[in-house]
Amino acid sequence: MTDSNFDVIVIGGGPAGYPAAIRAAQNGLKVACIDGWKNRDGSNAFGGTCLNAGCIPSKALLESSELYHRAQSEFAVHGIKTGGITLDLAAMQKRRAGIVKGMTGGIASLLKAAGVTAIFGTGKLLPGRVVEVTASDGSKQQLSGKHVILASGSTPVELKSLAFDGKNIVDSWGALEFDAVPKRLCVIGAGVIGLELGSVWKRLGAEVVVLEALDKFLAIADQQLAGEAAKQFKKQGLDIRLGAKVTAAKAGKSGVTVSYTDAKGEQSLEVDKVVVAVGRRPYTEGLLAEGTGVKLDPRGFIEVDEHCYSGAENVWAVGDVVRGPMLAHKGKDEGIAVAERIAGRYAHVSYALIPSVIYTAPEIAWVGQTEEQLKAAGVSYKTGVFPFAASGRAKAMEATAGFVKLLADKDSDDILGVHIIGPMAGELIAEAVLAMEFRGSAEDLQRTIHAHPTLSEALHEAALAADKRAIDNINR
Repeated sequence: MTDSNFDVIVIGGGPAGYPAAIRAAQNGLKVACIDGWKNRDGSNAFGGTCLNAGCIPSKALLESSELYHRAQSEFAVHGIKTGGITLDLAAMQKRRAGIVKGMTGGIASLLKAAGVTAIFGTGKLLPGRVVEVTASDGSKQQLSGKHVILASGSTPVELKSLAFDGKNIVDSWGALEFDAVPKRLCVIGAGVIGLELGSVWKRLGAEVVVLEALDKFLAIADQQLAGEAAKQFKKQGLDIRLGAKVTAAKAGKSGVTVSYTDAKGEQSLEVDKVVVAVGRRPYTEGLLAEGTGVKLDPRGFIEVDEHCYSGAENVWAVGDVVRGPMLAHKGKDEGIAVAERIAGRYAHVSYALIPSVIYTAPEIAWVGQTEEQLKAAGVSYKTGVFPFAASGRAKAMEATAGFVKLLADKDSDDILGVHIIGPMAGELIAEAVLAMEFRGSAEDLQRTIHAHPTLSEALHEAALAADKRAIDNINR
């Protein structure tokens, strides 16, 4: 039996929960972190969806599949003769699983080193900040906390017309664990998850059709960026069909028949596997007992204020289970901020400057406002664009697709948004986030020396291009 009294109890050990627990412990508080994640083999693990079935395993497969693709199509350009290239999917999947196991084991070690009491089980909040923990064997124990942080995460949205069967119609987790490359694959949803998973299996040899209900591709992104992304995916052979609303899917002996409607009327598609990637919903099943005072909004998110406070005495909520983008780094920042507030320290989350990244090839990343948003708001702005085709480093890498686009206020010169499609975009966006966090201007970036030759010079040149002063861009 675990000691039952704690200063802070965190329900959820994913990217929002475990950082909250560690920071609270670093602040000298007595902390327990509860996580009920179960792997396919029944084993427990910390890390939530991100480490076990999302961010980390997907990036492992994206990296492996990209190397496979490059070995087939690009290495010869570098003067590297490889002979016959063959795919060992079992070895690739073993590598993915090994990375996940190492990372999740690392979380357990971090919690232990910080002095956090780690408990495997399902946590349920009772009135008075009592948390009931149900272990895998059905046994129960109750913990009492001065503060409780709810970080239960999210789960894939399941469509009524495409119920998951774990074999032919799967969610994003199932799509990471295929033991053979499907000849024909249908991905429902052209968002971040759908594009990443579609890219993995396309590179490994599948024919991939992506059905997107919206008429606009990557509607959340700057549309110049989205247009370039659509062009690149089409070149890669991804068949992305917009305005395609799925009505049904029926699994048979030879595969799955997917029915959908588009501008041409009723359509059907015969595939081997279907991946449903239409988004995620907050996971609150069994989380809250009656009388806790914690409220859910109409979409199932826990209601919180700008400080992640639920309104119920000393009960907080962070990550995917509350409003805002469902991003691991957003949840991590919220978890740490709440742990600081509980300890009486200052904390702040810059919600306007949360970067988004799609780990396809080329990578796609952005932060701040899009050109469409600035136009709608009537903001006077200027634009600087620099293509990677003019970057010496990108040419050396054989990665010249895409560009950096910078938007700045026409009067104050403040950077309002940065949008990147190209090599290492997910790394490059960090400089833009830092510049904007400190209210940096386009001129600040212009006067910042960037090493040569580097990809980061593209951001420097885009800032110069905003004032028509680019050096290396022939289209300036």
